[in-house]
Amino acid sequence: MNKYLDISPEVKTALDTGKPVVALESTIISHGMPYPRNVETAFLVEQTIRNNGAVPATIAVIGGRLKAGLSHDEIEHLGKAGRNVAKASRRDLPALLARGIDGATTVTTTMIIAHMAGIKIFATGGIGGVHRGAETTMDISADLEELAQTPVMVVCAGAKSILDLGLTLEYLETKGVPVIGYGTDELPAFYTRKSGFGVDYRVDSPKELADMFQAQRDIGYVGGMLVTNPIPEEYSMDKAIIDEAIGQALRECSEQGVHGKDTTPFLLAKVVELTGGESLESNIKLVLNNAEIAAKTAVELSKQN
Repeated sequence: MNKYLDISPEVKTALDTGKPVVALESTIISHGMPYPRNVETAFLVEQTIRNNGAVPATIAVIGGRLKAGLSHDEIEHLGKAGRNVAKASRRDLPALLARGIDGATTVTTTMIIAHMAGIKIFATGGIGGVHRGAETTMDISADLEELAQTPVMVVCAGAKSILDLGLTLEYLETKGVPVIGYGTDELPAFYTRKSGFGVDYRVDSPKELADMFQAQRDIGYVGGMLVTNPIPEEYSMDKAIIDEAIGQALRECSEQGVHGKDTTPFLLAKVVELTGGESLESNIKLVLNNAEIAAKTAVELSKQN
């Protein structure tokens, strides 16, 4: 085991006995939602995973330790501290570990720590991707590179709709990452169910997902698998409304000179503001939906090992 890694007793017992485990990120707690909704949502997502037969492993960096499985007190701490907690991507881990600092893990670092702990499936809201205007800014999320090199299945509601979805798919294709649609032939766009872009393959059951991922692992495939699960119809937002909000958010982002790792939190918070909180409610529902599919898939995968 890595000397910086702590696996909670519950998660370790599950891994040692072959029980299904689902990883969860912590950036959504510290940077994605206001307190106390962030903490309430974190507990609700963990309970959703338990209700569907798996063990949740919320991941973070606490006091310079890589944590696979957080206590309620640790989740509460991250939620209250909010953006005072460092947003930890791959490049940040060495500094956080050496300095004993807390970090909220992104999709990238959650994948890294999950793989280190032996967790194969991870549920999140949406992945990062190629930002609009990246042909001049070169702003591309580290999530895409991690998917190309770390063998973890990521269940999400597609790439965040603030991104350039077409270029994001092109990048994933170049890196050889399978993009799977759960019950859909079309890439979901986070707040909405459709984007106008197709996925590589459609599957319609957790068992199909588990079979496909097991085949990928059996042949020693280096990278991960991206499963895109549309937001439930009743919580999907009107595309025109969300597009208008995103357009306004992007203009304000540019005007205020926001860049780098601050871009996504700024844009998502601005969209919440511009939609009167509707996008926050949609965000919570899609995360719960992803947690359910991830847990059911983890259960099916555990039967094969």
